[in-house]
Amino acid sequence: MKFIDDLSICRKLQKLYLHYNQFKGFLPESLGNLSTTLDSLSVAFNYFSGDLPSSIGNLTGLALLDLSSNQFTGTLPVTIGNLTNLRRLDLTNNTLSGNIPGSLGNLSLLIELYLTSNEFTGTIPSTLGNCKKLIRLNLDQNNLAGEIPGQLFEISSLSISLNLGDNQLSGQLPVEVGNLKNLNEIILANNRLSGSIPSSLGSCSSLQKLNISNNFFSGSFPASLGSLRALENLDASHNNFTGEIPAYFEVTPLRNLNMSFNDLEGEVSRKGVFANASSVSLLGNSGLCGGVPELQLPKCRSNKKKNKLSLAVILVISFGSVLLFVVMVVFFACYPWKKKVEDGPQKTASWEYLSQVSYNTLYNATNGFSTENLIGEGSFSSVYKGNLDTDGANIVAIKVLNLHHRGGSKSFISECEALRNTRHRNLAKVITCCSGIDFQGNDFKAIVYEFMPNGSVDRWLHNPQSELHQLSLIQRVCIMLDVAYALDYLHHHAGTTIVHCDLKPSNILLDEDMVAHVGDFGLSKILQSEYQHRYNSSSAGVRGTIGYAAPEYGVGSIVSRNADMYSFGIMLLEMMTRKKPTDVMFGEELSLHSYAEKAMGDGALEIVDPVLLKDDKTIGPMTNKEETTGYMNHERRLRLLLEIGVSCSMESPQHRMDTASVIQKLQLIKNAILGNSTL
Repeated sequence: MKFIDDLSICRKLQKLYLHYNQFKGFLPESLGNLSTTLDSLSVAFNYFSGDLPSSIGNLTGLALLDLSSNQFTGTLPVTIGNLTNLRRLDLTNNTLSGNIPGSLGNLSLLIELYLTSNEFTGTIPSTLGNCKKLIRLNLDQNNLAGEIPGQLFEISSLSISLNLGDNQLSGQLPVEVGNLKNLNEIILANNRLSGSIPSSLGSCSSLQKLNISNNFFSGSFPASLGSLRALENLDASHNNFTGEIPAYFEVTPLRNLNMSFNDLEGEVSRKGVFANASSVSLLGNSGLCGGVPELQLPKCRSNKKKNKLSLAVILVISFGSVLLFVVMVVFFACYPWKKKVEDGPQKTASWEYLSQVSYNTLYNATNGFSTENLIGEGSFSSVYKGNLDTDGANIVAIKVLNLHHRGGSKSFISECEALRNTRHRNLAKVITCCSGIDFQGNDFKAIVYEFMPNGSVDRWLHNPQSELHQLSLIQRVCIMLDVAYALDYLHHHAGTTIVHCDLKPSNILLDEDMVAHVGDFGLSKILQSEYQHRYNSSSAGVRGTIGYAAPEYGVGSIVSRNADMYSFGIMLLEMMTRKKPTDVMFGEELSLHSYAEKAMGDGALEIVDPVLLKDDKTIGPMTNKEETTGYMNHERRLRLLLEIGVSCSMESPQHRMDTASVIQKLQLIKNAILGNSTL
């Protein structure tokens, strides 16, 4: 890093970008000797380690400081509060610890603050409330404790995201939350928050996503939440909410509603979001009834009001009550004789309440598991197309486990465990299962899925039926965005952390609307806690498929969310280049990752699928207007997609992008392709 010393001569230096390289070592104290005219400094996605130099506070001209995805340790220097011109500060994915310095409150011009995925402890400094221009505040995935300071909710400029999830925050949600009228997203999941939801939350009229899952919230939902007319995603699972599900959720434009594992009761509506069982999760609420049949809830008892009783009827009832009392006295005298009745079996697990089908039913549905109905094969299973109804109206995909193959039975258990409590529009939907014996008396296990008429992404990429049967750029972006949403749910919002372990195009299925659904959870792993995710030393062995499996699995590293991101990155590069990671052109010297990485400059258009070059006629260098306004032309979109794939498939796990960053970037690209092209 000696060149940093030499750059101190450049007194008019304005921008220094060192990101996406393989720099190692420490940032020197001489960093603070750079020009005060420096307004942008990025060293993101490298291998820098050690403490941040306190001299960084000398760079008072900085508007952008990006130190994300490195290996920085130690505490955040208090001198960082001297950077009063700072607009964006990103420290995501490091190992910084200690308290968040209160001096950050001096950054009054700050627009975006990212401290995600570090090891910060202590409380959230109330001085952050002085950053009155913040539009995004991400403090998630740390070890922050204590109450949420009310000052955070007085930052009325917050409009994109307030993410405090995956910490150890406690106390109640401050009533000041109602000040955030322009905010799109609030994430408080996986904390220790308690108390009731303040009615002032209903004033957040722009709120589209609210995730308060895995806390200790209690009480009923306030009526004021009916005012959230922009709300699309609500996750209130794993809390202690009581009462009935509010009727206003019928008219709220919800796409996903998760209220699993609370103490809710009453009849479930069949209107609005409740009409689509794949958009609603209500598991673990024993008092709920009714709803659409797919929710598998018990029928509600009739509660019709009776007519006014006559005096004669009242006397009969009174006499009957006395008689009943006598019978009860006699009954309780014999009560110990009846005690064994109470020792019966407990309620079945949520997976077991699915009505299982027989082997005979599946045998007939697939015409005897004929090869004509075989639509896919894997190491542990074969997948058949079948009709559960004689009229052919109920077409399904039946995954039959190969129990003779080592690991086949374990694959069935893993898939059941992973899917038993999950519900998301981008996950393959399980209809039922079969666990029994076949006609020869052998063990038989199968899982019945919703049939996906457009098959797998692998078939669309590598076996198109015709020239017209090829994926366009917008289709590929939407598919990868769907997969990213599914991963984000599995990794952060499914109650427990679920790692898929075998992401690849053949496991991504497309429905009739070309919406992607992640399937095949036979190798998945459920991580019980973040502690296990970070520190469990047990070896996972090699998991996944060659070419898509993360390299650390080959040397005995533990299962992690980062490994899924590696597979995602390889799959995105395959989508862009239409080359499999096992292509003959790749070997020890070259991989799909390095192939794309080397072409990141001017050679980006040479490696992308030629089909994508025909998608748009605007390929060419960016104009001055595009550069200054942030418009994104077609070449830039292709290059940015390659960059995302390369970033996700970095060799070092901690340098890979997370699901939130991927979703944000893919959504920007999608909007640009559809015409909303300002970034």
